[in-house]
Amino acid sequence: MALHVAQYTLDVTDLDLMAGFWSAALGYRVERGDDGNAKLYPTPDRPAGAPTVWLQASGTPKRGKNRLHLDLVADADPGAEVRRLLTLGARRADVGQSGDEGFVVLADPEGNEFCVLDGPPR
Repeated sequence: MALHVAQYTLDVTDLDLMAGFWSAALGYRVERGDDGNAKLYPTPDRPAGAPTVWLQASGTPKRGKNRLHLDLVADADPGAEVRRLLTLGARRADVGQSGDEGFVVLADPEGNEFCVLDGPPR
């Protein structure tokens, strides 16, 4: 038996900000719960089996570098996607990369690091 990623859960302090950022970044639709959390669902045009995202309200800010992060692949031009994410509120992040990697490290508006890969993972 094998496992697959079904959902990515992210603790957030500003639910509106993060739901707006991640839904725009991924092209997902948002469903807000009555519990102060939100779930992001892939739209029908996304690949089959795309994981959902659970945004879980948290009263504590992020501390230090993430121990687990997303590696995202662009449908088309990765450079254009990086520029689009920057306009949505992401920022470039330095986690010790040399500049020769096949990815760009960014952080979301609350500082959670993620990567935009130049192509499919190897």
